[in-house]
Amino acid sequence: MNHLRLHFRPVGLSAAFFDLDKTVIAKSSALAFGRPFYRDGLISRRDMVKSAYAQLMFRLGGGSDEQAMARTRDYLAALCKGWRVEQVQQIVAETLDELINPYVYAEAATLIAEHQAAGRDVVLVSASGDEMVRPIGALLGITDIIATRMSIVDGRYSGDVEFYAAGPSKVVGVRELAAERGYNLADCYAYSDSSSDLPLLESVGHPSAVNPDRTLRRAAVENKWPILEFRHPIPLSRRLRDKPAVPVAAAALSVGVGAAIGFAIYARHRRTRTPA
Repeated sequence: MNHLRLHFRPVGLSAAFFDLDKTVIAKSSALAFGRPFYRDGLISRRDMVKSAYAQLMFRLGGGSDEQAMARTRDYLAALCKGWRVEQVQQIVAETLDELINPYVYAEAATLIAEHQAAGRDVVLVSASGDEMVRPIGALLGITDIIATRMSIVDGRYSGDVEFYAAGPSKVVGVRELAAERGYNLADCYAYSDSSSDLPLLESVGHPSAVNPDRTLRRAAVENKWPILEFRHPIPLSRRLRDKPAVPVAAAALSVGVGAAIGFAIYARHRRTRTPA
């Protein structure tokens, strides 16, 4: 099995941009909070199904259809119209440890730490709402966030979207931050699992595909980008206790026997977990 060892030189003004879902965590950050939102009366069971379906269609379509992206954005904006921001923040804070912490990829946490040790800023870039992404970033020691921002009036979501951090819009956020911080994007890194993030990956000098969908895998092969397979979601408390965590060298460049073993370990881990 081929291995990838990433060696980082200490740098000055540079950053590593990480997509969140299926790149840093092994699930959808937005859908993860569906159950507590339903429990607290923010959404109905039908809303949960429609949200899951909308995200599935977005991912299966690769996010390349701008009209589909716009429909998803508008649906989510209408869904949360009238919600109290404070209530959403409280739900996320109360359920973060249960719904997100156990699903952080150990390989991603190690890679983030390596970039930070090399002197780079680490930035989470996600289409999920800022109120969800920022606490997840704090869990990982990340303070720089580019996420979807909803318009707020009198402490409630108005139903308008200030910034939708999906597809090409992610690059807009990245370039704005780069201009503010003085990053040279040619020296920056980016990681994503989805072909919808091809514009993001193409905007930096060091892109990598993580658990890529079919379209992204093909693009990564054509462009000779590293392909990383993250397979070990491990809670933060266990990572701290069992250091060193799974090394980035364990991320395979190809599928085969090594990937099959990794999948078996992952599946056994999921089967032995107590359902939430």
